[in-house]
Amino acid sequence: MDKLKHLAPETDTVQGLHYADPQTGSIIPPVMPSTTFARDENYELISPSHSYGRDQNPTYLTAERILTRIEGGQAALLFSSGMAAAAAVVQSLKPGDHIVIPKVMYWGLRNWMMEFCAKWGIELDQFDLNDPDDLEDKVQPGRTALVWIESPCNPTWDVIDIETAAEVAHAAGARLAVDSTVATPVLTRPIEFGADLVMHSATKYLNGHGDVVAGALVTAKQDEFWEKICKVRAEAGAIPGSFEAWLLQRGMRTLYLRVRHACQSAMAIAAHFEGHPGLESVLYPGLESHPGHGVAAKQMQGGFGGMLSFCVKGGEKAALAMVGRCQVFIRATSLGGVESLIEHRYSIEGPTSPIPRNLVRLSVGAESVDDLIADLDQALG
Repeated sequence: MDKLKHLAPETDTVQGLHYADPQTGSIIPPVMPSTTFARDENYELISPSHSYGRDQNPTYLTAERILTRIEGGQAALLFSSGMAAAAAVVQSLKPGDHIVIPKVMYWGLRNWMMEFCAKWGIELDQFDLNDPDDLEDKVQPGRTALVWIESPCNPTWDVIDIETAAEVAHAAGARLAVDSTVATPVLTRPIEFGADLVMHSATKYLNGHGDVVAGALVTAKQDEFWEKICKVRAEAGAIPGSFEAWLLQRGMRTLYLRVRHACQSAMAIAAHFEGHPGLESVLYPGLESHPGHGVAAKQMQGGFGGMLSFCVKGGEKAALAMVGRCQVFIRATSLGGVESLIEHRYSIEGPTSPIPRNLVRLSVGAESVDDLIADLDQALG
């Protein structure tokens, strides 16, 4: 296969890196549920890289190798959830370190960081996405250890310039970690823009079928900090089950097809509803009217994602009524699956949320876009 090592990443993903079992010829990687691995009569491991299942399960390898390949990194790790993956990064820091995060980001992780950092003795600052200088102002040269960003930011879909964020972080001696769950490596490869770490809630687009909870990290280089993360995962046992890892790699085989379809449908929905009399705004970076469109066009190749939000006229009550009238969109919390989901985001995040109370978040799936548009049309009245 040396002559084919320059295959497109979608080819490698579809074929599971051209997997073929050396004994049977099976083109589907097996599930290996064993928790431990045998040694020979000399007490040497039969396979030196496999001793115990907590951090050395062979079922992880296909998905980790695919992620390393399509993100352009040096190594990848699977975790039991996206939260576990992100937590491993923060837990690899030391008391006295400083982290900078955006004010608008995945609420569950923001809340966990605020609580954990206060207990762990890590200082945490949040920067304003609407102030182009605020990230640089919040970073403390020589003290900031980590800048954590999303792009686009959930659920307002503000766009952070990854390259600029990397320059700011590195100038201060910090690492840049990017939650790229929404963009996926189909659209954005943060390492190419200077990121040190890429995180995915693999529950979402990577798996794409709503039947796996998993997370992943990809590193630009296998340095001492990466070894700390590996140690945290192993010692905390923050690992997926073997069947979940197998389902994840199976779901990834259709990643490029699913994401590209979702992008096309989301763009059609955003364009159709921009200027709708029942809406204050449509938040989608693919629209030229979006303030982050230029940056998104630079760092998102082939589409602008399958996520968008509506700010409904009439406030929270009107937004909830609109969600309640949907018949095709499913009222549920998650994103990145083949089924289209809708939710009133403030109801999920609660009173500490910085997002508008009239914001409705849409995850566009694989259904007919005409059916989705018709459903939203009737729901808006």
